[in-house]
Amino acid sequence: ASRGFMRNWYRVEILPIYAVTGIAVVGASWYLTRLARGPDVIWDKKNNPTPWNNVDQGTQVKLMAVNQKFDRKY
Repeated sequence: ASRGFMRNWYRVEILPIYAVTGIAVVGASWYLTRLARGPDVIWDKKNNPTPWNNVDQGTQVKLMAVNQKFDRKY
């Protein structure tokens, strides 16, 4: 069974599936990391129970801002 799997590993028809799957995994990992590091996620309830209060005015916390100017990104 493994011999048939290795024979089909590098077929030209399968390479786009690998590419799309790889791009999807990298994109999902990046977005999950970005969400986990946002100001509305609480990782440390003891030292900082309300991290969203530390976000300064003029800081972009959204993924994309249309027709808005911000001083900095979170």
